[in-house]
Amino acid sequence: MKKYIGALDQGTTNTRFILFDHKSNIIASHQIEHKQFFPKAGWVEHDPLEIWNNTKKAIKKTFQKTKIFEDQIAAIGITNQRETTVIWNKKTGKPYHNAIVWQDTRTDKICISLKNKEKIFQQKAGLPIATYFSGPKIKWLLDNVKGLREAAESGEAIFGNMDSWIIWNLSGGKHITDVTNASRTMLMDLKTLNWDDELLQILNIPRRMLPSICSSSEIYGKTKTAFKKEIPISGILGDQQAALFGQTCFQKGDIKNTYGTGCFILLNTGNEIYHSTNGLLTTVGYQIKGQKTVYALEGSVAIAGSLIQWIRDNFSLINESHEINDLAEKVVDNGGVYFVPAFSGLFAPHWNSGARGTIIGLTHFVNKSHIARSVLEATAFQTRDVFEAMQKDSGLKIKELKVDGGMTASKLLMQFQADILDASVIVPIITETTALGAAYVAGLAVGFWKNKKELKANWKERETWKPNMPETKRTKLYNKWQKAVKRSLDWE
Repeated sequence: MKKYIGALDQGTTNTRFILFDHKSNIIASHQIEHKQFFPKAGWVEHDPLEIWNNTKKAIKKTFQKTKIFEDQIAAIGITNQRETTVIWNKKTGKPYHNAIVWQDTRTDKICISLKNKEKIFQQKAGLPIATYFSGPKIKWLLDNVKGLREAAESGEAIFGNMDSWIIWNLSGGKHITDVTNASRTMLMDLKTLNWDDELLQILNIPRRMLPSICSSSEIYGKTKTAFKKEIPISGILGDQQAALFGQTCFQKGDIKNTYGTGCFILLNTGNEIYHSTNGLLTTVGYQIKGQKTVYALEGSVAIAGSLIQWIRDNFSLINESHEINDLAEKVVDNGGVYFVPAFSGLFAPHWNSGARGTIIGLTHFVNKSHIARSVLEATAFQTRDVFEAMQKDSGLKIKELKVDGGMTASKLLMQFQADILDASVIVPIITETTALGAAYVAGLAVGFWKNKKELKANWKERETWKPNMPETKRTKLYNKWQKAVKRSLDWE
């Protein structure tokens, strides 16, 4: 009987279930969007119960689209939006509050109050103090939701990022996470791969509310809900680490960029921990059970694809997201317009939570096509910012970048990205690399794939974009971008 691997991809805007065959082909999939809640300026929330219901529906709908049966599924892997924080009651399964999303900036005051401890967090957790991460969000919930701290101290209230929440529901109560998700909380020591007592004490978070930390690839348990059969759950990776794995970036120096809601560039640094001096994050890349941990440097950009949605929904400049490309192609350049999308501050390498969105360089000459082009170019410029920092931190001269995510469909963006980086940009045939990475770690744990060499053989290139811009023009454009970024800093 032919076997398949299932991947649950719980993202910022939707939840998907995908079935992969042994050659990494997508056999069937279904995705369902969930609501975005914005209770106040800078606040972003999701309803965890809606997400869990969507997860069950996505699984059911995927099977309805194919003749594959549940007993043909060898294992399930989970990948998720990282840092998005849920606290729920372990007896009732009911969340105490909506999930606080990674983009949310309500913990700004908490982060400012911790600035004198930044060196401790960077040394142990590899992270700057920022609203991005789970730790300050947990503290905010404990401090602001009535009775929650007492419930956490008694062991009744438990925390998880979205991987833990989905697995707890899927497995009938297993409270676990993996090293990649734990490394995004500001609470885990990168060397020991355990929750750190000093960091917990600084944030005043009870240890007993935290999940057990596992490797990224092992059998954690079996499904008790959402499926009629019991299927092994055997892979967990935070979404960007999953894309790194799905892109088969297994060698030190391999680098990928995922163009999604945000933009996330990861550089494999092998078994070494590189502490950044240029505004990058040190994170766990992945850990296969029984093997050495692989680390990565990461540059996180908060706003990429979501800027196109914003232009569509808030400005009605386009009706459908893909129309941004057609509009931008009507002009030969940006007309001097630069768009810095610092809607929730700027992430790597600036880490300026007071920055705000800026459109600069407007003249009578500028039309909506120039604005559309500046929207696409913003993602490429932000990627260059991170690229520069990575080369400085690693000492490597990076000449090629593997890319994935929805925005890789834009030929204009891909060519401009290659031009502004002066590096080749490579798009694989399968661009759903986040879900694929989750499938890979799950499949390795149950022997569906033998080893990473077998995975590497499945990776195929679809298109390569080569740089084709004079150095003088590249320098001029990037200098203007840096000038625009400076104007956006510390607005708040």
